Amino acid sequence: MSDRIAVILIDDHAVVREGLRAVLEEEDDLDVVADFANARDAIAAVAALRPRVAVLDLKMPAGDPVQNIRGLRAAWPSLEILVFTSFAEDSVVREVLAAGATGYLLKDALSGDLAAAVRQVAGGVPWLDATVQRQLVARLRAPAGEDIALTAREHSVLQLIAQGLSNKAIARELSLTEGTVKGYVSQILQKMGITDRTQAAMHAVRKGLVRL
Repeated sequence: MSDRIAVILIDDHAVVREGLRAVLEEEDDLDVVADFANARDAIAAVAALRPRVAVLDLKMPAGDPVQNIRGLRAAWPSLEILVFTSFAEDSVVREVLAAGATGYLLKDALSGDLAAAVRQVAGGVPWLDATVQRQLVARLRAPAGEDIALTAREHSVLQLIAQGLSNKAIARELSLTEGTVKGYVSQILQKMGITDRTQAAMHAVRKGLVRL
């Protein structure tokens, strides 16, 4: 059918690609035409496949995210790119949008949000995950010289760190994978300029960032 939206998936984890395909192919208007474990293979095939949307993971072993986006757009200029990732760092969001991504969705999104995001970016309309939107607004509201605010998800993780929970326990509490939690913890420590999670918890309590 001519009104179906052709989609390609790019993620180095086969189980993620299978999950995405299963979710998207439940929709009558979405058609996953191919999936790839790396952007290099996708760039080589995209002109022949002629998809409207690429769902692209940022954190893959090979390839720079910005170069991957630019390469895909160069190979098929009408392609719209929906970034699908676990990370919501403000600098990364701005960088990939500037490189040509149309949407940015976090991997803890509901399946309905994924389908809606694909449809919206297919029409060339930007989609920003609610967490990313809150982060950008918080940054705009922050007084000059103040540290970048934590995202809502990072704040939730920090709250649980301060309560003494391990990464495994935090993952269970927030319905995330342990690897995703580790990523959030690394981001939190980097933003706070601290290398130890105990120090991060103490600092958060002292500054009133969390409540015990």
